[in-house]
Amino acid sequence: MGQIYLYTGTGGGKTTNALGLALRSVAHRKRVVIIQFLKWWKKTGEWKIREKLKPYYEIYQFGRRGWHGLKNLDERDKKLCKQGLELARKILKESPPFLLVLDEINLAVHCGMLEKTEVLELLKNLPKRTHVVLTGRYAPKEFYSIADYVNEIVDRKHPKKLEAIAGIQY
Repeated sequence: MGQIYLYTGTGGGKTTNALGLALRSVAHRKRVVIIQFLKWWKKTGEWKIREKLKPYYEIYQFGRRGWHGLKNLDERDKKLCKQGLELARKILKESPPFLLVLDEINLAVHCGMLEKTEVLELLKNLPKRTHVVLTGRYAPKEFYSIADYVNEIVDRKHPKKLEAIAGIQY
């Protein structure tokens, strides 16, 4: 049976951890599907590599262009998150991958863009051979309970001025 991995907390590296699992899976010729919630940026490494990793790697983004801040999310964002979750349902039903990454789904739930009950329902009905990764800050305690692995990433230290470096932060 597939396992559920939860990466949450205030520290950086949650998506990076998930992408590490994705890379390992692709190297073993296992199909990976990444669905990113509240993200749109086409300059990230995980987006740019998609063509080179076909047919084992797929990535979809469900976020509005630009950074709007968590307090400025609206019905457009909610609609996009719902579309992302619906795609996850469809993929799991029609052609389940070896690994499904639901990137920033914890944050989407925290911000009210998705209901935790609908995510839990998806997780309770996983195909037997599909592993799932949930990333994002503020994971609901119910996600801790259903996950097989829980990793809280804590920010202990970082530079005062954060400089996003291509290939490292994106």
